[in-house]
Amino acid sequence: MKKTSTGILATVLCLILGPIADGWAEYSRDYLDSHPLVTTQMPGPKIAYRRVGPPAAETAVLVMGLGASHTVWGDDFVRGIVDSGYQVLLIDNRDTGGSIKYRDEHNPVIWWQLVKYRLGLPVSATYRLSDMAADVIRVMDEIGLDKGHLIGASMGGMIAQEVAVLYPDRTQTLVSIMSTTWGDHLPEPGQQSTAAIRDIADNEEQSEDRLNWMSRMGFHREAIPRQVMAILEAGDRSESVASIKVPTLVIHGRNDRLLTVEHGVHTAEMIEGSKLIIYDDMGHNLPDSVRPQILQEIATLLGTNAVGPSD
Repeated sequence: MKKTSTGILATVLCLILGPIADGWAEYSRDYLDSHPLVTTQMPGPKIAYRRVGPPAAETAVLVMGLGASHTVWGDDFVRGIVDSGYQVLLIDNRDTGGSIKYRDEHNPVIWWQLVKYRLGLPVSATYRLSDMAADVIRVMDEIGLDKGHLIGASMGGMIAQEVAVLYPDRTQTLVSIMSTTWGDHLPEPGQQSTAAIRDIADNEEQSEDRLNWMSRMGFHREAIPRQVMAILEAGDRSESVASIKVPTLVIHGRNDRLLTVEHGVHTAEMIEGSKLIIYDDMGHNLPDSVRPQILQEIATLLGTNAVGPSD
């Protein structure tokens, strides 16, 4: 059975509002901002990206979640991957950061789309998860990157999964962090998360400090309606995710109140041979306490699947 309309809206909004509701702290982005932000010149929507680290090294491609620009990864996480010997390619999904923006008139009527989704009817979307996956490939094409290690968080994990499904020859490894297949049977958020969403989603009820924090850290609330519809349009992706064959690491927090641990477990179950790691001290965030362990696990996956000279 399809998720309830209330549950759907709460879940997808949680993907961006989670960093505020689930304990994300202030983080530095000075290191990231010290590298030039450029946009694609090839035909198609303009997508912004940054490259950090040794240019001759293998590349980890980082994709963030709903309404979030690449800066939400924060300096410490990106430095950790660079220190492991990799170049990092950071991408702003369309509608965020320096990438193409869409106008308010492009917004779908969410309540109507939720009704259609509940009834099993096609949902209208300004763009699709597959379009955002294609954006990742277009950036890779522009910089001449044949294969990348795809790392995605939350909705970014869904996009990274889509890249692995649609472009397996361009995907060296996959890391899916606090993400989901959006399986119909997976749990919805609890009342506590729904109440937090209702408060945060109301412009007039938000404090100035909260709005300023979101803007400074790289969150783009205006993208939410369009990206919500991209998620709903894709629907249950369990079958396609099951086709992923690249080496995969699935990371989830046992205390994730937004996409509960069952979402990570199911993702790992769908991808044959994948490794699942659940951190007890992690929610829908990348806390300081587990970041070193996460980075070590990622470095192990990437190092084990490095492209050798004969490849």
